[in-house]
Amino acid sequence: MPTGGPNPGDPAPALVTLGDAVTGEKSDSTLTVLIAFGANFLVALAKSWAAALTGSASLVAEAAHSWADTGNEIFLMIANRNARRPADEGHPLGFGREAYVWSLFAAMGLFVAGSAVSITHGIHELLDPEPATDFVVGYVVLGLSFLLEGTSFLQSVRQARREAATVHRDVISHVLATSDPTLRAVFAEDAAALIGLVIAATGLGLHQITGSATPDAIGSILVGILLGVVAIVLIDRNRRFLVGVQVSPPVRSGIIQALRELPEVSRVTALRVDFVGPRQLYLVADVDLSGDDPEPVLALRLRALEARIRESPAVVDCTLSLSAPDESDL
Repeated sequence: MPTGGPNPGDPAPALVTLGDAVTGEKSDSTLTVLIAFGANFLVALAKSWAAALTGSASLVAEAAHSWADTGNEIFLMIANRNARRPADEGHPLGFGREAYVWSLFAAMGLFVAGSAVSITHGIHELLDPEPATDFVVGYVVLGLSFLLEGTSFLQSVRQARREAATVHRDVISHVLATSDPTLRAVFAEDAAALIGLVIAATGLGLHQITGSATPDAIGSILVGILLGVVAIVLIDRNRRFLVGVQVSPPVRSGIIQALRELPEVSRVTALRVDFVGPRQLYLVADVDLSGDDPEPVLALRLRALEARIRESPAVVDCTLSLSAPDESDL
């Protein structure tokens, strides 16, 4: 059964094939987060050592950035684990939205521990500049950090590219629209990390060339602003999914068409498909069943159709009701 993916251009496969091919989100997120955690932890240690040795404001900002990212990956691992908990009596639609709660915590951590610290330290350095030393150490650490962060970023790009190709979207659009908050967070954080490293290297280089700590301090502030923008985007996307996001109009139209093509369905008069977690959907529809069966038989047919729809790996639950005679076909 088809259902919605988060992207406006998603194709709408036949109803019986609903799953990863529809949402475009095969769950490789655990591997992506683990790679990001390992890379960020090693980078955070290296940057902290280099920042202490050189006294560079940009390196201090980058160290704060990497420690924030490392902590965030722990939140994202919790998000992945909790979102997979099976439904129970108190939570009939499962725990999928927990992924957005923990990812929201991670984004707020990036804002506070990364952005605020970097900007504050940069301003302090502007007001009370201190000369940096051991520039070569800083360059080496930044270069190694770029390799490690780049490895993590490539993993998130590979996952995003596979999913984006499935739903015929470009990578950036898919990352912004995906229902998987961990992929979006790792992709955004690693991209910001690579840009931040370039900013830090530029600030450090200008500090060495000019002998002034001002470029280094400005670099720290710019890193903080970059992290703040990324954090705000991530906070907003998680907020949207917590409030509730429906599938895109093209996918909705495809679902309606696929429902109509079922032999037992003659009309579809209402439809709503919401994301209740990463790759997890809840479908509600009003349908007119073919034939003139008595009400008890119609109820049994509806329950059988619901069971068929729930066989899709992407559908957490499905509720079907009979259409009223005067309701128009969608």
